[in-house]
Amino acid sequence: MRRALVALLLVSACSSGTSTGAPSPTSPASTSPSPSAAPTTTSPTPARAADWTTYGGDPARSSHVADGPDPSRAAVAWRADLDGRVYGSPLVVGGHVIAATEGGSIYALDLTTGKVLWRRHLTTPLLGSALPCGNIDPIAFTGTPVYDPRTGLVFAVATEPGVRHVLYGVRASTGAVGVTRVVDVPGMEPATHLQRAALLLSGATVYIAYGGNYGDCGAYQGRVVAALTSGSGALRSFAVPTHREAGIWGASGPALMPGGDLLVTTGNGEATGGTWDKSDSVLRLSPALALKDGFAPTSWAKENSADADLGSMGPLLLPGAHRVISAGKGGNAFLLDVDHLGGVGGQLSTLGDCSAYGGGAVTARVVFLPCEEGLTQVSATGDRLRRGWRSPVVGSPLVVGSTVWVVDQEGRATGLDATTGKQRVQLEVGAATRFAKPAYSAGFLLLPTKAGVTAVRLVR
Repeated sequence: MRRALVALLLVSACSSGTSTGAPSPTSPASTSPSPSAAPTTTSPTPARAADWTTYGGDPARSSHVADGPDPSRAAVAWRADLDGRVYGSPLVVGGHVIAATEGGSIYALDLTTGKVLWRRHLTTPLLGSALPCGNIDPIAFTGTPVYDPRTGLVFAVATEPGVRHVLYGVRASTGAVGVTRVVDVPGMEPATHLQRAALLLSGATVYIAYGGNYGDCGAYQGRVVAALTSGSGALRSFAVPTHREAGIWGASGPALMPGGDLLVTTGNGEATGGTWDKSDSVLRLSPALALKDGFAPTSWAKENSADADLGSMGPLLLPGAHRVISAGKGGNAFLLDVDHLGGVGGQLSTLGDCSAYGGGAVTARVVFLPCEEGLTQVSATGDRLRRGWRSPVVGSPLVVGSTVWVVDQEGRATGLDATTGKQRVQLEVGAATRFAKPAYSAGFLLLPTKAGVTAVRLVR
């Protein structure tokens, strides 16, 4: 199974824990702002090919399983109704499907049956009325979690009564809590910051990106916060150097480069003229979160004034090519050189007619973009972007074998031929959010829905 940049992440989970049967809640874990004791570490073991430990399957967010099966009598295998909506993509660790909910819980489900193996109820969800604006109600866990094989912990961030953002690390095998710490930093108003972006793991650090609530209310700034997986040590942070807004909110989250640098996309800022303030941009950050480079379209100020920003889709790295693709609400996709992002107007190529939301997928130099106009195949050859087929289905794609899978808001999972765009199969799986991203493991698609998780078996 292809996993670009994934050697560090795809290390085996601990063995499956004791099943607890029915999903009865446990007592909420402490949310004290002081760090917990460092979790017990385990020695790395050989990777499990079936593990899916982060959004898109690898820290480059590739969303591509080269050796996966194409659908043969594909069918819904099971549906698990949980205690809240699932916005983030599920993870799979050692045969456990891990899902975090807006109901304040993290679940482990059996991959083949959907049976609840454990449930850890960590926090009371926050009512939307407690926030100055927003459209997630109630809210708890929104961003996709990440699994750390060195500690055996799944990390997820909750928005909690208070209002504050809390990082939890729970053991993938049992649900036991190993880390609890507040991950808001000085100068940050928690009520105006939304943690929608997928978490990113690099070494012993979890990176947490923040945007704003729906409605762009309050004095928020796009930020990335870095926390050690031990739960101890000082938090590091980066804030977009703008007066207000420029949220880092794309559901796919930061993308990790081979040397450890991060790529993020930022949303519209308040500035509608003057000096470029790194809003509506692609930014390159060091592991210590220092700003190293950036790109913005020449229309960045106009896009700011129209809420037409790049931040609606996270960056998508092309494997081995030192190239990244970014697309957003403004309607254009850009091909960039990651070694020289080029500043304002520094793109290598531009392709229009694509207002993108969520996360894309990439196979070699063929890219699938989640355009609102329809899922779009794009090739990147000779530093030029060229449009291929377009399908009327809308959503964030995952490529398994030669099939592109998308789950839409109406609750349909559609499999398309990656070469032609022709529909191969379509199944009813349950209504989902507009940012829903499938995961994959051992012949199963795992789909986040408004009710919980649905599994589709590709081969019978």
